[in-house]
Amino acid sequence: MTSPAGVRTLRVIGIGPGDPRQITIEAVDAMTGVDAFFVLEKSSRGKGSTTDTLIGVREQICDRHLGAGNYRFVEVVDPPRRSDPDDYDAEVRRWHDERATRIEDALRAELADDGVGAILVWGDPGLYDSTLRIADAIVERGRVPLQIEVVAGVTSASALTAAHRILANRIGEPILVTTGRRLADTPPGIDTNQIVMLDADCTFRHTAAPDDHIWWGAYLGTPHEILISGTVGDVGDRIAEERARARAEHGWIMDIYLLRKP
Repeated sequence: MTSPAGVRTLRVIGIGPGDPRQITIEAVDAMTGVDAFFVLEKSSRGKGSTTDTLIGVREQICDRHLGAGNYRFVEVVDPPRRSDPDDYDAEVRRWHDERATRIEDALRAELADDGVGAILVWGDPGLYDSTLRIADAIVERGRVPLQIEVVAGVTSASALTAAHRILANRIGEPILVTTGRRLADTPPGIDTNQIVMLDADCTFRHTAAPDDHIWWGAYLGTPHEILISGTVGDVGDRIAEERARARAEHGWIMDIYLLRKP
């Protein structure tokens, strides 16, 4: 797609859970010709830091598919967000608005009027990620003429079921995709198969029955991949312990699980 004269392009590209082999051909094509990749990360970057590690994973992806030195990263400092605000939704909206401002400023400073920028999004941009909301906010403000292009990515949910060699549901059953924060709010009757993301507290230990089955995975598709499955009563504590250990060892963790009623 070619943008009109004087209009910058921002490509929002899904890159899967982190393994360079999980990048689609469409994503590689979209990465080609990008003038700058914008990376929104926390300010602390040093050897072994979470920021350094996550940027390093993106660099590995670009090295593999574009060649070392054939790309440019622009790091944008992620604004802080309160972890336990009185009004969660309002705090997230404030945070997204500040993110949009910082990315907008970077686009203006780092791209020519008809330049092409990109943001590499973990998993798929359409599933529990804020990048498209932020991009839409920039477009709505109208201060930077901007065209948005979106490339789907392998989701962590599909990577999880593939790694465990399972289906996400049994015959005719629904699937609910939710977060750890909302897990306790799942109404009875639609909690048969729950794919749960963003659960740093292993909330399933407090909401699930001991005989509910769980398939958990972290660093899916990478050399650090960890897979655990069994009933919550049998493996729940083990998952929590393994998660804490792995996060301490690597400085970051991306995990997901499927929770199923018997």
